[in-house]
Amino acid sequence: MSSSSLRSQGWFGRTGKDGFIYRAWMKNQGIPDEEFRGKPVIGICNTWSELTPCNAHFRELAESVKKGVIAAGGFPVEFPVMSLGETLIKPTAMLYRNLASMDVEESIRANPIDGVILLCGCDKTTPSLVMGACSVNIPTLVVSGGPMLTGRYEGKNIGTSDIWRFNDAVRSGEMTQEQLTVSEACMCRSAGHCAVMGTASTMACMVESLGLTLPTNAAIPAADSRRKVFAQYSGMRIVEMVKEDLKLSDLLTREAFENAIKVNAAIGGSTNFVIHLLAIANRIGVNLTLEDFHTFSKDIPLLVNLQPSGSYFMEDFYYAGGLPVVMKALETILHTDLITANGKTVKENYKEAVSYNKDVISDLTDPFKTETGLAILKGNLCENGAVIKPSAASPHLMCHTGRAVVFENIEDYHKRIDDPSLDIDETSVMVLKNVGPVGYPGMPEVGNMGIPKKLLEKGLMDMVRISDGRMSGTGFGTVVLHVSPEAAKGGLLAVVQDGDLISLDVKNRSLQLLVSDEEIEKRKANWTPSYQLADRGYVHLYQKHVEQAHLGADMDFLKGSSGSKVTRDSH
Repeated sequence: MSSSSLRSQGWFGRTGKDGFIYRAWMKNQGIPDEEFRGKPVIGICNTWSELTPCNAHFRELAESVKKGVIAAGGFPVEFPVMSLGETLIKPTAMLYRNLASMDVEESIRANPIDGVILLCGCDKTTPSLVMGACSVNIPTLVVSGGPMLTGRYEGKNIGTSDIWRFNDAVRSGEMTQEQLTVSEACMCRSAGHCAVMGTASTMACMVESLGLTLPTNAAIPAADSRRKVFAQYSGMRIVEMVKEDLKLSDLLTREAFENAIKVNAAIGGSTNFVIHLLAIANRIGVNLTLEDFHTFSKDIPLLVNLQPSGSYFMEDFYYAGGLPVVMKALETILHTDLITANGKTVKENYKEAVSYNKDVISDLTDPFKTETGLAILKGNLCENGAVIKPSAASPHLMCHTGRAVVFENIEDYHKRIDDPSLDIDETSVMVLKNVGPVGYPGMPEVGNMGIPKKLLEKGLMDMVRISDGRMSGTGFGTVVLHVSPEAAKGGLLAVVQDGDLISLDVKNRSLQLLVSDEEIEKRKANWTPSYQLADRGYVHLYQKHVEQAHLGADMDFLKGSSGSKVTRDSH
């Protein structure tokens, strides 16, 4: 690519009044004139925010990226976009994923940027940034923030998955609130996102397996100096990508998505992977369906022994060799000749990879678990599909029939779950309605409902739970999620009643409500939606236009691309 064909020269290469305005106001930051003369302008899309603790170290990371850009002859410009802090945002960060993607898309398109580095870490920051960038389609490279260091409490390693265990221990009286408070700082002891294979780590693995990062991106701890080195190399590489005109559409092929699905199954990634990958595919124009996740996950065992499906942590994963080792282990079933962001093929990127700890990363001949990390269910209760994570579920519940105990919404659940008179036992199936994209709105991570206190006190740790919501990637249990259509839109889930028999058969990928067709039709005829439509603002727009979970929960008008061209001039 010649300097005259750089996108940024449509701004900085102009003469007369327009060129004056574009350059002059940039120069008030002390930028020399030669910086505007034919250098690739690299945007650093930063999700730094003190309200997003996982990304709180991104100011420093951005400086490392800038060093790399400058070293390679580029001109770095950092810009902020909406940052989604999973732990703080109410009612749920997922409500704002699509809004953040719009911010990213328009910020890239509207500005003189030739290539972009996406700085992302916390759960929704990765998919939202990639979705937005896909809809512009210029050279793009992802740099994840990295996981926090493994927590340590009372002589034991801990991570985010232990929150659910600790919470149940407090509810059952085995742990005090004071002990829980002490454990907080013991778990979050460095910068970075969750230290387990939660959604943030899954997203970091996703972008690496898609070929959108340099190798080893996924697992380098945030506090490790090698994360900064990685960021600097990424800054250098994005300048070369601009010169090669290597865009997202060149990397995000159908085969790349298939690779990502296979890798996710092998690592026991978050169920949220499904909803985000579908949305990304829709933005870049790849036809991906829920059935594809079944096809490419079904025969792949779990190779990675990380919480919540196993015992170890992301720090251990990095020391064991990281994602390149997993991809090498899957060599016979991956598309290995695909070009990735560094200009090398998938196979070239992992050819030197070695597993330094077989307890952490195993292989296909001797997997950690035979259960796959993801299964797609179908049946009358989830006409358009649902998801479950077999690797983090209880084997004895994988084929189970029980009577439904129904909670109409999350408030109903909180009100009654610990009521001693609740008619529930260990064979029951907990059903939570109206926590889907439209009904909540935003589809919160409440699907792994806590076990009733009276059953916890008897030592019960798991039971079948079903909802149209999501679950944190750090969660675990026999939990059916993303039921589609959701209850608020008239899916069969909406008319499930207490006492109905529900059959779950993961081996046969089935979820059935065992009620006659006649009774179902009778109930549907008497059903009316119970959710409220927001009367203004973004939430109103979201509820009117968000698609169902099996399509990726993006807004219908955001699918596809508007490209990088700006059709109107301002001066």
